[in-house]
Amino acid sequence: MSPAPHIATADGGAVSGLRRVLANLAKLLGGKAAAGLISLIYLVLATRRLGVTDYGVLVLVNAYAVLIGSVVAFSGFHGVVRYGAIALEAGDRAGFARLVRFMAVIEVGCGVVAVLVAAILAPVVGPHLGWSPRTIALATIYALAVVGTVRATPQGVLQIAGRFDLLGLHQAVSPLVRLIGATGVWVTGGGLYGFIAVWLASAIAEGAAMWLLALPAWRQLAEGERVRGPWREPQGEGFLRFILVTNADITIRELAPNLAPLTVGWLLGPPAAGLLALAQRATSLLAQPTVLLSHASYSVLTEQVARREIGLFKRTVSRSTALALLVAAPIVLALAFGGERLMVLIGGSSFAGGTLLLILIAAARAAGLASAPLAAGLTALGRPQRSMAVGLATNLLMYPLLPLLLWTTGADGAGWHALAQGWVGLIVLAMLFRRDAADEEASDRQ
Repeated sequence: MSPAPHIATADGGAVSGLRRVLANLAKLLGGKAAAGLISLIYLVLATRRLGVTDYGVLVLVNAYAVLIGSVVAFSGFHGVVRYGAIALEAGDRAGFARLVRFMAVIEVGCGVVAVLVAAILAPVVGPHLGWSPRTIALATIYALAVVGTVRATPQGVLQIAGRFDLLGLHQAVSPLVRLIGATGVWVTGGGLYGFIAVWLASAIAEGAAMWLLALPAWRQLAEGERVRGPWREPQGEGFLRFILVTNADITIRELAPNLAPLTVGWLLGPPAAGLLALAQRATSLLAQPTVLLSHASYSVLTEQVARREIGLFKRTVSRSTALALLVAAPIVLALAFGGERLMVLIGGSSFAGGTLLLILIAAARAAGLASAPLAAGLTALGRPQRSMAVGLATNLLMYPLLPLLLWTTGADGAGWHALAQGWVGLIVLAMLFRRDAADEEASDRQ
């Protein structure tokens, strides 16, 4: 796997690194743009058919399954990308194959456990979230939606293969299934339970599609190796610690966004959860690129660190962060002026009154978007524990503020909480990255 060329000059090299990140991001955003348009259509169908209360129930059922999946399931794509690239660089296709099989076994095994945990706990959690007995029964089956989160290993394979076009295509799978299903529910006069069935089908399709899309890339990278074969823990230095820390980092970072709607639903009921969910969806233009930018930049930054191009690496991260803020600012400004109209336009009159919540969520998303290159840079330096520590502080240690803000300011409290989390995290990540990158550069000079 030969490294991509870049301009050797100091400034030109930084531009080359940024261009490669943007090229990867463009491929991912192509699929996300189509997915966004599709999502808007099915979102209008669902919110206008269900209203704020039933839509809130739908959101809570889905958020519950996703939360269990993010906590119990295992995401190891960072390990696949880093140690898989090392194996391929050394020409060790058999080692690469064992690594991927090992990560697949761990991920699928944890996914099965997550499904069982979600099914068992649904009858316990459901009554506190305002679910009817029938909804609780469906939520038990909906535990299968955890399958949608079990896809990190094939995602890592596609990243190593440079198939960001397929990763972009994958972004449209779940929205397309939801659009087809939501249209059917709308035409047939269905309601909440029909939409729950559609959301379940989309989650299963999302998980299965990633594995199918990665199969050709696997065959190319692991040429001569079978899908089924020997697997064991790779012997690379620090492998287990690396994958455990990066998985914990991802889990902690996904915990707060998934826990927030459940906390709102628990304390304020499904209508407030529905209002928060629509505000989050309306700001998805800022939220989704956060994950995509992290994925697009990670492989580029890892390569620059491996080449010991630390100066180039620092400029690539700083310019990616600045560009993220530059892109986010006008979007937040537009939502500040047109937020109320947008909420009512999408969901109908029952969603009126969420303007401040929308603005706060958008400003928090902007901070998250700018944080993505910094977190990817720290991981590329082999210091994922830094990002994990920041995620732990902002998502867990700051969580007790959420109930307090909800009690004092209502649903807007979720927005204030997200704003504090996002900007505190961005500032701390920037400080840690600046220090660690400087230390790395200094060690190379000695």
